[in-house]
Amino acid sequence: MKFEPSYIGLYESGVLDERIRELYKILESCELCPRKCGKNRLKGEEGFCRSGRELIVSSYGPHFGEEEPLVGTGGSGTIFLTNCNLRCVYCQNYEISHLGIGREVSTEGAAEMMIELQRRGCHNINLVTPTHFAPQIARSIRYAIKRGLRLPIVYNCGGYENVETIKLLEGIVDIYMPDIKYISKKPAKKYSGAPDYFYRCREAVEEMHRQVGDLKIDEDGILYRGLLIRHLILPNDLAGSLDTSEFYSKQEILKILK
Repeated sequence: MKFEPSYIGLYESGVLDERIRELYKILESCELCPRKCGKNRLKGEEGFCRSGRELIVSSYGPHFGEEEPLVGTGGSGTIFLTNCNLRCVYCQNYEISHLGIGREVSTEGAAEMMIELQRRGCHNINLVTPTHFAPQIARSIRYAIKRGLRLPIVYNCGGYENVETIKLLEGIVDIYMPDIKYISKKPAKKYSGAPDYFYRCREAVEEMHRQVGDLKIDEDGILYRGLLIRHLILPNDLAGSLDTSEFYSKQEILKILK
């Protein structure tokens, strides 16, 4: 079976260029995420995410510690993006998401990273914490397509999303991999600074599923399209794990609890 990412058709039709323009327009008064801080990031103002106009990358390379269907033999081609729209006190990437460790990279430079990861035999391009850089990422993908990119795009996010931004990513993203961290307001506010987390996460995940559907895996066991949900189980049921599992099973959305 030969896989062709949906972004190829989007590029050839010219729709990808339209989406990129729409996404960059949002940066003038940023509402990429539910914070809707209204900063003009095109002029270098920093939003809640502490990011301005330029893409910031911490590191990139084949990753063999991701979910099994993404890793295979060549690894998941992971690009760790700096900063975040959440403030999770337990973040395993604290230095990147909270301290902002990374360097500015042009969209052409990020495209070169994608091409290098493809050349090294990775099975996908795995964008870690991409929400606040959605416009820059979309433009990078466009550059990479012209260089021959043909790998699935993984949107590896924290789940705190603006559904309107997710709608603009239809056809650009092949695999959505959001977290579902909480179902209740109090722990969401205390541990991630986002009391409306579940409401925003729920509507975004439902839109993700509408776009890409259930998981589609090739004959080698590699995921090439679909929605893969992760749930972090916290002590004392702070994440509401059973309620979360029950809710999403009723939505008939395939999930992996972790």
